[in-house]
Amino acid sequence: MNVAAPAAAAPGVLLALANVESAYGPIKAIRGVSLEVRRGQIATVLGSNGAGKSTILKTISGIIDPRRGTIEFQGTPIASRDPSDIVRMGLSHVPEGREVFPLLSVRDNLLMGAYTRGDRDEVARDMELVYGYFPILKERAAQDAGLLSGGQQQMLAISRALMARPQLILLDEPSLGLSPKLTKEIFEIVVRINRERGTTILLVEQNANMALNAADYGYVLENGRIVMEDRCDRLREKDDIKEFYLGMKEAGVRGERRWKKKKTWR
Repeated sequence: MNVAAPAAAAPGVLLALANVESAYGPIKAIRGVSLEVRRGQIATVLGSNGAGKSTILKTISGIIDPRRGTIEFQGTPIASRDPSDIVRMGLSHVPEGREVFPLLSVRDNLLMGAYTRGDRDEVARDMELVYGYFPILKERAAQDAGLLSGGQQQMLAISRALMARPQLILLDEPSLGLSPKLTKEIFEIVVRINRERGTTILLVEQNANMALNAADYGYVLENGRIVMEDRCDRLREKDDIKEFYLGMKEAGVRGERRWKKKKTWR
């Protein structure tokens, strides 16, 4: 996938988390997470299943209240605010598993994404714009969203988020359950949306190879903690990332079993 140069010169921080902790009952899911997403950037959080990636996004968008720490969006504290207020501030969340409205048409799902807006002419123009990114949605505009394939529902979920004209999209596991070919297609369009519209994206993803090639800056999350961060071009060259996330081993070296080998960031 051809990706434009990283947005290293982004003018400022759009989203900032500092020492954030969230839990499900007595179980801590994220522990002292601090990260920043710069305006115009694609940032990614990598981690295995259960590491706490989705919890970070749910905490940012107000679905889960943090137990401690601060979250600022465009310089304004948003921790524990109502999710509808956060959406109106310019932050949209594409949840894991798509979560479309199955009994509504594709078109009505898109209009639900624009429910905070009153500019009908601009909404109509934006609908044509998302149809340009995902032409299949225009073909299926009158069809119930629940009858779409998994990949088409992912396209719809991303498009629904775009209809709010967000400053920042939280994108949770867009490759989940999709074929490699469809995953590649969706990631290429996500990069286009970022580069062409300037939409900032925070992506959480288990497919480390796709995420590192699409994003500008990356964080590695293990057991609810950030254990490494860097520009994605640098992360791709780190030995631990190569072995534990990209499945690569040094040529000619007989590797240890993964559960016996210690990672250098610990």
